[in-house]
Amino acid sequence: MTATAASTPPEAGTGRMSRREVLQALSGLMVGMFVAILASTVVANALPRIIAELNGSQTVYTWIVTTELLAMTATVPLWGKMADLYSKKLLIQLSLGLFVVGSLIAGLARNVETLLASRIVQGVGAGGMTALALIVMAAMIPPRELGRYAGIFGAVFGVGTIAGPLIGGVLVDTSWLGWRWCFLIGVPFSLLSIVLLQRTLHLPVVRRRARIDWWGALLITAGVSTLLVWSSLAGHRFAWASGWTALMVVGGLVLLALAVWVESRVPEPIIPLRIFRSRTVTLTTVASVLVGVALFGGTVFLSQYFQTSLGKSPTVAGLMSLPMILGLLVSSTVAGQLITRFGRWKVYLVAGAAVMTVGMLLLSTIDADTGVPLLSLYMAVLGTGVGMLMQNLVLAAQNDVPAHELGAATSVLTFFRSMGGAIGVSALGAVLANRVTGLMTERLGPAAGATGGGTTEVPDLSALPAPVLAVVQEAYATATSELFLIGAPIALLALVAVLFIREKPLHEVSGDERAEQEAAALTAMH
Repeated sequence: MTATAASTPPEAGTGRMSRREVLQALSGLMVGMFVAILASTVVANALPRIIAELNGSQTVYTWIVTTELLAMTATVPLWGKMADLYSKKLLIQLSLGLFVVGSLIAGLARNVETLLASRIVQGVGAGGMTALALIVMAAMIPPRELGRYAGIFGAVFGVGTIAGPLIGGVLVDTSWLGWRWCFLIGVPFSLLSIVLLQRTLHLPVVRRRARIDWWGALLITAGVSTLLVWSSLAGHRFAWASGWTALMVVGGLVLLALAVWVESRVPEPIIPLRIFRSRTVTLTTVASVLVGVALFGGTVFLSQYFQTSLGKSPTVAGLMSLPMILGLLVSSTVAGQLITRFGRWKVYLVAGAAVMTVGMLLLSTIDADTGVPLLSLYMAVLGTGVGMLMQNLVLAAQNDVPAHELGAATSVLTFFRSMGGAIGVSALGAVLANRVTGLMTERLGPAAGATGGGTTEVPDLSALPAPVLAVVQEAYATATSELFLIGAPIALLALVAVLFIREKPLHEVSGDERAEQEAAALTAMH
């Protein structure tokens, strides 16, 4: 199935990309994916320093993380839809360019307003990168072969998520670098990714009249943004059960209901509702939301537990996440290789969800005296489960939809996983703050609880007298363990969802080749 230069656009190349060409293109995709994911997590250990230097308020502390995650989540469906209409290569380079601009502005920001604006630009770029990288992979590689590469990609995603606090901690603790490099570190890697993709990525461009559903895009973005803003502010800016909660939740749901109505009536919807007729797509979407809530909601607060309850520095706190990274890296890569070799994939989804649930339950037993070896074992178990599950959910969905809907299906899963993560971080963060406040009030009196637990800042342990220090450490340890106890049934629901997915043999041809076959079949019918 070869094409001549005369009959295809310059980007097309000839036929299926060779193994070497695929690996070269993947190197650019993986570099871009890593820095996009890193942007969401690298600031975790740097936030207190950033807020102090820029004279930011407690609200800004939360929003430095939330604005980037919100922009990334809300724009994923739009990037996915554009990938079905325009040049994937051009779009992925555009998303990387936006990320570079946002990173430069953030790294040079002199006030919190500039920093927050730059985080929105970063988020839009990162949303494009996270959605398009998976779409480009599906276009280049048959699902049967995709397991091998998706395993590596899943490892990159996981390492970027978990290694962010480690890299951020090292940068903050290094006097000649500082917090600004948490943003600037992504710039050279993003530029490298643009150059690599320009030289190595060769995909056919499908030229057709494009009709972007702008109303659908606006309503989806507005609805999701409203719910994410609510979940990030509820619990500390206003009560969970309050007028503001009712207004924002009802408003967000109404906007999303209008979006569904629009999507069901336009010829080119951002999220084609018909893809949910596929049981596999529906169940993998549900599982992706639950994985996002459990994974992001639980692990984001481990760094705070390491620093507050165990008294570790930002750098050491980051190093302590390595067992989880290693578990994720090994399981994701090995599962991908085995899927490619044997063609079976459901067993890894089920095993991954089960192991993730066990990891959550083990971490729900931690306290201020838990030893590092035992903690490392628990984290490795959680990482192993996530590695087998996360990327293979995308593989299952991509294998089940027509080639012309690969972009939409992939972006839907990425979108819902990110949204689950954003809501998980916000909601469980509020639970953590309220629980710490309650525990400290109980043991030290109302004044201590009001000042110690209701914020997202890590207390200055060095300034606390020994008796108070012990109470603070125990309060954060207890609250963190309870987050994992909440995460365990959420992970169990993900296991239930994947149990009902029907295993379908993996396609032997790439997304682009399937698209050609589908187009030829359609022509023959007419």
